[in-house]
Amino acid sequence: MPLLLLIRHGENNFVKTGKMAGRIPGVHLNERGQKQAQALGEALLGVPIKAVYASPLERAMETATPIAESHKLKIVQEPDLMDTDIGKWQGHSWKLLALKKEWKIVQHAPSRFRFPEGESFPECQLRIVNVLERIVQTHKKPQDVVAVVFHADPIKLAVAHFLGMSLDHFQRLGCDTGSVTALHVNEMGAHLLKLNQRPPFDFLPKKK
Repeated sequence: MPLLLLIRHGENNFVKTGKMAGRIPGVHLNERGQKQAQALGEALLGVPIKAVYASPLERAMETATPIAESHKLKIVQEPDLMDTDIGKWQGHSWKLLALKKEWKIVQHAPSRFRFPEGESFPECQLRIVNVLERIVQTHKKPQDVVAVVFHADPIKLAVAHFLGMSLDHFQRLGCDTGSVTALHVNEMGAHLLKLNQRPPFDFLPKKK
């Protein structure tokens, strides 16, 4: 079974200014995010990546582009890799949302929370896990390396699932912009090789 490279998109101005972008269209990488995307493309150039999947949101597609181009691959847009549907919280700042009583639930008991007019964390986790399982079944060879470019909370929710962690502990994981989390998945379970790593990488297989 394959090695999954779970890649968070690069920085954008929503991240920089502490706002929650959610699924708002037209959120593009800023200058730093573009540099992060180029750095990922360069760092992964020698890695034998077989496929590149991405959330259709612009910030993920723009991050996936240098990786796909360097490997002469077409990006497979996967709607189920979209960021969490945070409903009415889209566009609001973290600092203002942290003043709400619901924020404590998000941080300490996220399995009990549903975003207003959005989805719950368990629903998001199930959606992400299902699409990653489909990717695993498509790329079954142990030497296969697959890049999957999407979003912070969905990546952390996926890692929590594959490692058998409680969903309520997923907030303890880190996932910075432009980072790679390497997860090897097989029939017996999953092994986390690296979490929240930024280029340069010294742990990935190289083309021979």
